[in-house]
Amino acid sequence: MDLKSAVWRKSSHSGGNGGDCVELADLTPEVGIRDSKNPEAGHLTVSRQALAGLIGRIKADQV
Repeated sequence: MDLKSAVWRKSSHSGGNGGDCVELADLTPEVGIRDSKNPEAGHLTVSRQALAGLIGRIKADQV
């Protein structure tokens, strides 16, 4: 997968101090997830459904 054209986005809730954040990228049909503090370490690729399920569990405090 060629990530050179991927646009990584950090949450707008992320502070400017480089806190514990992840970045997401649209890798249609999937989504890329990486550590914003160490982007060279690689990324995970997940389906949109899996990401939506994870976010739902986080919001429900089930993780």
